[in-house]
Amino acid sequence: MSFFKHVLPLSAIFLVYRSFIYSQSFQYDNFVSVEDVLYNPVYNALLSGDAHLGLRNGEVRWFDEEVSPFAGFPEEYNKGFDDLFDLLPVGRKILYATPQQIKEPKGWLLLAEIKGLQFIYVGELKGGEDSLRIISLNKENVEEMVQLATLTKPGPFNTRTIEFGHYFGIFENGQLVAMTGQRLHVENYTEISAVCTHPHYLGKGFAAALMQQQLRLIQNHGQLPFLHVRADNSRAIALYERLHFKVNREMNFYFLKRKGYY
Repeated sequence: MSFFKHVLPLSAIFLVYRSFIYSQSFQYDNFVSVEDVLYNPVYNALLSGDAHLGLRNGEVRWFDEEVSPFAGFPEEYNKGFDDLFDLLPVGRKILYATPQQIKEPKGWLLLAEIKGLQFIYVGELKGGEDSLRIISLNKENVEEMVQLATLTKPGPFNTRTIEFGHYFGIFENGQLVAMTGQRLHVENYTEISAVCTHPHYLGKGFAAALMQQQLRLIQNHGQLPFLHVRADNSRAIALYERLHFKVNREMNFYFLKRKGYY
């Protein structure tokens, strides 16, 4: 009998793998603690799926600022901000993500501290296509994408953020009114990001359709979806919970600006 008759479809392989991952997890209340490249997602993304977009020196990693302000280093490395101060120019802004709370590092001005949540997807892969016309976005759409992100503020978005890949949008009357894409690619995890809808088009199901399209895409590539959201964004959190995301942990985001002196 042919070997190929016994090969599981990709969706089945994904479900078996995901079940194994979650069997290694410790669950309590609404939280699911996963073992855990997602504890330090930026650094681990820059070591793995997004290494081609990053810069490195010694223990520290960071993105070109037109791609993303994120920077990272190992949790146990206590000279990360000192190294970044030495490597980056005066005025350079970075975004540091950690479950821990930190004080303003020497040489850096704390611009904002944002309380966030990290979610992982625990639903099942479903087939089917959305009735909405979802369009793949490319570099020709970057100006509109930046404008929409600036208006809706889903998170940092610049002219090269699209290079994270797999951005899709919905247009109405020739205008980009909703989009989402991917950001951090952390080993076998892929982050859904830039989920945003123009205020005049809320309540039409655009964000949900784009999210479901991303879920299918990520899972068809054998990856596990995750995302980050502001802890006070109740509208987005309600959507993610309806789509079967669960909180993995709290995550703090620190926007920092390099001072001209140490």
